[in-house]
Amino acid sequence: MSGIGVAGLMMPFGRAIAAEALLVPIDVAKKKQLADAALAAATAAGASYCDVRIGRYLRQFVITREDKVQNVVNTESTGVGIRVLVNGAWGFAATNQMGTQGVVKAAQQAVAIAKANARIQTTPVQLAKAPGVGEVSWKTPIKKNSMEVPLKDKVDLLLGVNAAAIKAGGDFVNSMLFLVNEQKYFASTDGSYIDQDVHRIWAPMTVTAIDKASGKFRTRDGLSSPMGMGFEYLDGAASGKFVSPNGVVNYGLSYDMMEDAVASAKQARAKLTAPSVKPGKYDLVLDPSHTWLTIHESVGHPLELDRVLGYEANYAGTSFATLDKREQRFQYGSDLVNIFADKTQTGSLGAVGFDDEGVKTKKWDLISNGKLVDYQTIRDQAHILGKTESDGCCYADSWSSVQFQRMANVSLAAGKNKLSVADMIKDVENGIYIIGDGSFSIDQQRYNAQFGGQLFYEIKNGKITQQIEDVAYQIRTPEFWNACAAVCDESDYRLGGSFFDGKGQPGQVSAVSHGSSTARFNGINVINTARNLG
Repeated sequence: MSGIGVAGLMMPFGRAIAAEALLVPIDVAKKKQLADAALAAATAAGASYCDVRIGRYLRQFVITREDKVQNVVNTESTGVGIRVLVNGAWGFAATNQMGTQGVVKAAQQAVAIAKANARIQTTPVQLAKAPGVGEVSWKTPIKKNSMEVPLKDKVDLLLGVNAAAIKAGGDFVNSMLFLVNEQKYFASTDGSYIDQDVHRIWAPMTVTAIDKASGKFRTRDGLSSPMGMGFEYLDGAASGKFVSPNGVVNYGLSYDMMEDAVASAKQARAKLTAPSVKPGKYDLVLDPSHTWLTIHESVGHPLELDRVLGYEANYAGTSFATLDKREQRFQYGSDLVNIFADKTQTGSLGAVGFDDEGVKTKKWDLISNGKLVDYQTIRDQAHILGKTESDGCCYADSWSSVQFQRMANVSLAAGKNKLSVADMIKDVENGIYIIGDGSFSIDQQRYNAQFGGQLFYEIKNGKITQQIEDVAYQIRTPEFWNACAAVCDESDYRLGGSFFDGKGQPGQVSAVSHGSSTARFNGINVINTARNLG
């Protein structure tokens, strides 16, 4: 995962627009006309395959601090990306000229680039089949389009959240709304014309409490998850709440930002007097608001096939999970560890009907009963694993970017036996309960890592005793997953995720979710981060 901030929402060739313009779509008939022109031009110039992506990428972000609005930005980026195969080599070109002449020229440029690449390419591209689906459409199943919600309502929500946090004991508070709408049209010489309308939302905040006598301060980030949903995510419905045994409220498919702001302020202040952790071995009880990041870094990225093959090494390197480990059914985790990829999961950031190669999305296993069984592939990689079809993991963050392999939603399956968090904690003699994600570090093979969090609670003899601070745990990936001793049942399952997952060079950003129920890992090494700072 990359620490790409607000700038990650800005798009190449984008422009600032009025909020009202966010609601005006491009006519589907016009998109098909442009796509057909590009397909015909590419084929006439010698392409054996061509796909066309016509995209309108909309971003809105609202940023506040205490009683002030720091920024409100609406951006639009619209254009056409054209990818072709000629003599077994790829070529790509893009244009923001939304007329027939512009797309024809871009298609011809893509073919010229492919022909040049073919002269130096030693191994021709092998493209797995993707049967044409004709004219189809897919939409994120939202109830309320975030772009239609008046800007005043959004500002009022955030300023109200900030005021509530200050009243509850916070000294500083930042709150934000990040809203995304990708209107994507895909067409290919395979015979597909796919129109998709994708929505995502995130409402992060950070509350800071200060001990004025000492100058010491602590922060608590909000427990919202970025979601593939509309503005209904912020309705705070009770059905979206999960209350931990220590009383911390977590959230599922609904988020009460005001409630979390008050809790953030109180818990940030409690951190100021919480005792520092004693380093050693602990049994860790990890909430889904924390576990998603561990899954992302130690399973999601290392099982991207391009990292496994060494084709991708940006943003923390390649992968220890080499192809021989799949052949050997490598024991990645304990037999309780079942990890799957799923591009169809409702509410997830990565949910789409079709990927950016026109492949229908699906769900499949990566780790089954602890054993490594599969990776994540795209069309020109499938043959390497003996597959006849792609897994549907191709994505580009803009019409001007070439699509390439990106992570699917990768999640830890819920436990099969009935088990609540309270019952899990009853069996822990010496442990730590961790909620929320924090800082992390991982090596260039995704093998050694370290993770922090937001809230830490000591567990002694089956009971939560007190809040503690300065906790981080160290892992070796297979040792950690083999230490998984229990996973709560489906009733505790929740999604977390990354809104700004960076990869590639030039870098691209994607959004991806990771689900789990609360899970227990025995005998994990915990360090004191305050002491490590010297």
